[in-house]
Amino acid sequence: MQKDAYTLILEAIDTGVYRPGDRLVESELAERFGVSRTPVREALQRLETQSMLARDGRSLIVASLDHNQLAELYVVRAELEGLAARLAAQHATDEEIRVLRAMVEDDHRLLGDPQALSRANRRFHKQIHLASHNRYLVQQLDLVHRSMALLASTSLAAEGRDAAALAEHGAIVAAIEAHDGPAAYEALRQHISRAFETRLKIDAGDVRRR
Repeated sequence: MQKDAYTLILEAIDTGVYRPGDRLVESELAERFGVSRTPVREALQRLETQSMLARDGRSLIVASLDHNQLAELYVVRAELEGLAARLAAQHATDEEIRVLRAMVEDDHRLLGDPQALSRANRRFHKQIHLASHNRYLVQQLDLVHRSMALLASTSLAAEGRDAAALAEHGAIVAAIEAHDGPAAYEALRQHISRAFETRLKIDAGDVRRR
């Protein structure tokens, strides 16, 4: 199925093709994605109403998050992700748990490559969302993760954070595998809290980046 202009532009922001502060030009987007300008214009208007884009004079640029927005986003993310883990501990199938375990094991080969690990991290979290077997929660987490695309860098770029994050992923999967909902909730909530702490240190220049 062919993707529409909205999905194409959103995916380009999510994958870092367009980063916070980048200017989006209607004609250039139409040419890049091989679509007419009308659906591109409608997509840009939709993304602006969703606060994914912001006005800079007459231009539209990819939005960025200030400190307060970042803090608010992480509060919501920690609670919703924790809920997803708790529900996954209750409802995940044996097959879904094996997939999660394999993801953690496979991701060790990506240590030292922050961008590749960041993509793998998104896949891991998405798998937990799906394992919650709650479509409404999955929809809300999709919105949260869409906003995460407005962050200019990944916390996994901080020195030492990649190995620590994978260890935390292992603990999350272990709790889900044990069908321990409270432990899964707390493990994932703490994982998000540590990621936020690392991001704050990056922004303050307190940690080295790879």
